[in-house]
Amino acid sequence: MAFSTTASGFISLTVVALSLTGSADQVSRSAPAAAVTASGGASAAAALRAEGIALGYNLDRAEALAVFKKAIAADPSDPGGYRMVAANAWIALLFEQGAITVDDYLGEARANLQRDAPNPVLAKTFHDAITQATSLAEARLRAQPNDADAHYQAGAAYGFLASYTATVEGRLSGSFSPARRAYREHERALALAPTRKDAGLIVGMYRYAVSELALPLRLAAMLAGMGSGKERGLRMVEEAARFPSDVQPNALFTLVLLYNREQRYDDALRVIGDLQRRFPRNRLLWLEAGGTALRAGRPALARLSIEDGLTRLAQDDRPRAPGEEARWHYTYGAVLAALKESASAERELNTALARATRDWVRGRIHKELGKLADSAGHGTRALDELALAERLCRQDHDAACADEARALAKSVKRKST
Repeated sequence: MAFSTTASGFISLTVVALSLTGSADQVSRSAPAAAVTASGGASAAAALRAEGIALGYNLDRAEALAVFKKAIAADPSDPGGYRMVAANAWIALLFEQGAITVDDYLGEARANLQRDAPNPVLAKTFHDAITQATSLAEARLRAQPNDADAHYQAGAAYGFLASYTATVEGRLSGSFSPARRAYREHERALALAPTRKDAGLIVGMYRYAVSELALPLRLAAMLAGMGSGKERGLRMVEEAARFPSDVQPNALFTLVLLYNREQRYDDALRVIGDLQRRFPRNRLLWLEAGGTALRAGRPALARLSIEDGLTRLAQDDRPRAPGEEARWHYTYGAVLAALKESASAERELNTALARATRDWVRGRIHKELGKLADSAGHGTRALDELALAERLCRQDHDAACADEARALAKSVKRKST
């Protein structure tokens, strides 16, 4: 799938790359001596944060929040617990927006996008927690200006603030200042401790993202202190994915996005398989696997993933994201269409259309319906479907879908002349 080369790639990558970023296993090495008491508060907090992160990645967010609060109680001086509470609230807000797969981060970003007002309880939870995390991180940085973990903690807090501003509030331009601070602090952490590959996640992700910007924006980002370089950036993310830390699973999720972007689909599927083994209750990983296999041109494999995932979905009584069921049926319909099972594909696509909540999803569904109509020799219907697909995708900033729909329509017209 194409990836926009304007400002779009920048925040699209940060969303995944910053989710649940933390470094609980690093705390005991560099926390202030007063925080490491005989009761083992720091160690207990680290273990609780690790437990909470596993729950969060398994989509058990309420349980994760309860554990993160216990981590704060165990060590209230550490910014990590507050940052995890903020992360939990932020991811819940993204879930409420229906942002659930790689497809949500492969479209076009805009400097400012109109968003529905976020859930006020979750928004307050985020802001209260990130303010506390930032305050504690800044205090630690003032006390230990040459400590790698102090720089890491500050960068992680500002990274969350950048992503929240861009994704929940829809203000890409407003996210730049905290994003720049996050990059600078993690670059400093790496300078002080080169073996801390977890700090390379944010730096690598930003290097990759900056390399995708149009030249004027890329120069502006570099003048602001951010580096560029796709290959180096990707390598740093891969190193973070191999490095044992709380960031490791997050780096793996980031690689799913980057490998899809690079059309390295087999690598993406390998990482998704690893994540499925680690987080078997995260049903969305099977949706991700199906979408990636379909992009790879392997519809039979995609079918296995989607049908397994649909079984998991039916057995899962936890909340669905808005439009989630539409995404399952759309992907299944596209898979069946690729397998030439047209009647079943049309049935799934129409089911998806009835449940879709976003125009870009509706647009992609109409694109698939247009392809089915064309295959059946119904040229007029195909053109109607493809014209609607282009309009819906274009207005919802899905340029790849819109461009493909336009190209398909041209092909249909050529065949009819």
